[in-house]
Amino acid sequence: MSNVSPEILAKANSWLSDQYDEETRKKVQNLIDNDPNELTESFYRILEFGTGGLRGIMGVGTNRMNIYTVAMATQGLANYIKMMFADMKQPQIAIAYDCRNNSKEFAQITADVMTANGIKVFLFSALRPTPELSFAIRELKCQSGIVVTASHNPKEYNGYKVYWEDGGQIVAPHDKNIIAEVQKITDISMVKRKRNAKLIEMLDDSFDEIYLNKVMSLSLSPKLIKKHKNLSFVYTPIHGTGGQVMPKLFAKAGFKNFYPVEEQMVTDGNFPTVVSPNPEEKAAMNMAIEKAKAMNADVVLATDPDADRVGLAVKDDNGEFILLNGNQTASILTYYILTRWDELGKLTGKEFIVKTIVTSDLLLKIANKFNVKTYDVLTGFKYIADKILNKPDEKFICGGEESYGFLVGDFVRDKDAIITCFMLAEATSWAAEQGKTLYQILKNIYKEFGVYREKLVSLTKKGISGTKEIKQMMLDFRKDPPKNLLGSRISEIRDYKLGISKDVNFGVDTIINLPKSDVLQFFTEDGIKVSVRPSGTEPKIKFYFSMNESLDNINELSGVEQELDENLEQLANLFVD
Repeated sequence: MSNVSPEILAKANSWLSDQYDEETRKKVQNLIDNDPNELTESFYRILEFGTGGLRGIMGVGTNRMNIYTVAMATQGLANYIKMMFADMKQPQIAIAYDCRNNSKEFAQITADVMTANGIKVFLFSALRPTPELSFAIRELKCQSGIVVTASHNPKEYNGYKVYWEDGGQIVAPHDKNIIAEVQKITDISMVKRKRNAKLIEMLDDSFDEIYLNKVMSLSLSPKLIKKHKNLSFVYTPIHGTGGQVMPKLFAKAGFKNFYPVEEQMVTDGNFPTVVSPNPEEKAAMNMAIEKAKAMNADVVLATDPDADRVGLAVKDDNGEFILLNGNQTASILTYYILTRWDELGKLTGKEFIVKTIVTSDLLLKIANKFNVKTYDVLTGFKYIADKILNKPDEKFICGGEESYGFLVGDFVRDKDAIITCFMLAEATSWAAEQGKTLYQILKNIYKEFGVYREKLVSLTKKGISGTKEIKQMMLDFRKDPPKNLLGSRISEIRDYKLGISKDVNFGVDTIINLPKSDVLQFFTEDGIKVSVRPSGTEPKIKFYFSMNESLDNINELSGVEQELDENLEQLANLFVD
């Protein structure tokens, strides 16, 4: 163990005490005896309770997701809840979990700690989608909520998202304040872990009905659903929580041809049929697309393990299935929803949509047509929820982010793949009424507003060295920003860490009225947009590239898309070696 620091070895040895179960002690001893590298990675720091909660690789150690790190984080959160609601006789919290390995166990230890601290728990009796947890918080008048999930991360990961009483993920000041309380819990002996079963109320299938009825209330074209009930949809939950509620929803809506991918309806945290359970990746949707081809279905829908992100495949003009990205899906939905609000006379001038700063500005253009205000927020759906909370005199219609998240209505305060799939099915009915497909609706959008194309490149930098490398990359971009991109001069640089937007041509700085965040954006005179940010949940640095071009003739779309994609590839090469 000569290459392991004394501090790390001391931490590991502390996990050999009888405060930890026998299996954990054996695994720690094995690392000490046989695997110095993994020992270091497992103990070199305490798993960070970030601004949204926990997320990390499962295993033993202070830097891993396990019942002890979860219990310690929960104790810190419990302390904060009791402090913030000291005048309340019985604070309440809702707890849900997804399909991942150990999720149920982590949810149970979370419930144990909360009830041991005198906090009432509404615990879902089986795995449920993250958005249903968000809904439950406000529906049951809870002060907080937790869902055990690592969203679309690989199978080795698990996580723990924290929500506040508005149903949104925690934001300032609660995020930093909770972190401070969690950091005070430095030893497992400081955690109350004796479950008080009297303070636990289980939520079963009957709660699904309450949630799904609210989803149905969002319908803008119920007559069209009834008329086009024979449209066919293939769906995959990718072994996750969507399979618990999506078949019920489509049956309730009246769609007659809903075909789940049976192999992927099986709940399994190892995700045996995919390399990664992420609908952003084509491979995760291959089985669903093959089934749709065989059945000649109209649309393919996919949700990630905790059912907050949506993958969408539609038929092109040749009848071949193509995958749409998050920006395209959000554009179709925004266009459909605002069109119907306008037709139904629901727009009063006080409505708004929300998008994140890295999401396509096509949404802004669509909203402008209908005189609906658009708010830009930092990356992360919690900021969309926060905007809803802080605009009580305005009406939120919908909001989205490029990373396959979308929300309609405000009874859920997080991205909701269940709602999104329902609204996509309804939009498909609306398109069918016009003799069109969703792809043809997208083409019409491009004809009216211009063709927007995007490219995302993520560089994974794992471990201690990776964290340092990402920090250095951001420092280098700030120290020596690009002067032009593909021959187009940089006209504006936005540094969200400093909170300043610099007009390069005139040397004028303006304040960015958003929370500070380690994000850089570069804009050129010809409409190129590049965003750079370290991921808040994964060991990655992300580059978002966007370009757009007007479309004079709809038949020229493929050529315009090809030219933009080639330019985006060149653009990405300037930033990523």
